[in-house]
Amino acid sequence: MWQLLIILLIVVLIFGTKRLKTIGGDLGGALKSFRKAMDHDDKEDDADADAKRLEDGKPDAEFAEQKDKSQSS
Repeated sequence: MWQLLIILLIVVLIFGTKRLKTIGGDLGGALKSFRKAMDHDDKEDDADADAKRLEDGKPDAEFAEQKDKSQSS
């Protein structure tokens, strides 16, 4: 534990608290943008898959399973 505190102290002395705050903010913004892009990409993939399924006229696998279960009951 002490080793980590010493390393943190050295980093603060080298870069300063203001620069570390800026680096942290930039890193946080980059992660937020990355997550947003990944979420947007997933939604597009889902929409593309749904559109293709509708074009092919094939029902969703879960829907087909539920339909089979209800017919067998």
